[in-house]
Amino acid sequence: MVRLAGALLVVLAAGAAGAGYWLLAGVVIAALVAAGAVRLPMLGDGQADRWVGGISRLAQVVVLALAFGAYVFPQQPAYAAAGLVVFVAAADFAGLRLPELLVKWLLGLLLVAAAVLVALCLAVAPVAKAGGIGAPNVAAIVVAAVIVLPFLVSDGRSTGRALALGLVAVVVTVVVLLQLGPVRLGLSGTAFRDLLYAADAGQLQSLLTVVVVLATVPAALTTFTDARERYAPSGELPGFAGGLGAAVAAVFVPVWVAVLVAGLGTVAELVLRVRIRRYRGGHD
Repeated sequence: MVRLAGALLVVLAAGAAGAGYWLLAGVVIAALVAAGAVRLPMLGDGQADRWVGGISRLAQVVVLALAFGAYVFPQQPAYAAAGLVVFVAAADFAGLRLPELLVKWLLGLLLVAAAVLVALCLAVAPVAKAGGIGAPNVAAIVVAAVIVLPFLVSDGRSTGRALALGLVAVVVTVVVLLQLGPVRLGLSGTAFRDLLYAADAGQLQSLLTVVVVLATVPAALTTFTDARERYAPSGELPGFAGGLGAAVAAVFVPVWVAVLVAGLGTVAELVLRVRIRRYRGGHD
């Protein structure tokens, strides 16, 4: 949930830019795929598994860092994003790990924030928007599903929890689309700030900044740790090189590129996990 909250800050805008209102269909597809992926075995320790898992997670770190930079330091978002990557890399190499109790508190706070956001959006009638839903663009829907998928897929989650997480993503997507419309959403680099203004809650901008920090920093740390362990389980040089590459990418890579790399990496990861299940099934 923490990782999803941080990603939705920028991923929904990237998806709406291509799919329009049909972004919602992409989110639903991603949620269903993520729920089905719960039954798949985890990645193995082969070279391909480690590289695919590591690259996918490093790309997710970049996405979270870009969200942090855009919302918290809008004057210098790229450098703020790179700074966050450097910070979480240093914290990881120093052995910092988030206590389980702290993660649960963060999860609770973010769920409350999501509930407040939904309530605000439902309480204020959206402004009438020109144009309709339009014909579905299958390719754009697939891309939307792919870029949302990394932040819904997780190892070790039950099907029920996976579906609940997907439901949160769907509900948030619905209220954002209703209030902003796909055009405004797709053009905004900080859509949730626009969302608060659209819901007559501009006075909550400072609180949104706090929520963004709580959603992006812990998620970036835990995701980087996962990436380093998949790249270099024994702490070899590739872990450091991955952190350096992610920091550079945060400066120069646009959000849509980062989310697409993360999405394609996750798709490749699921393919490998399906292959592992078939291999095990063939040897039972």
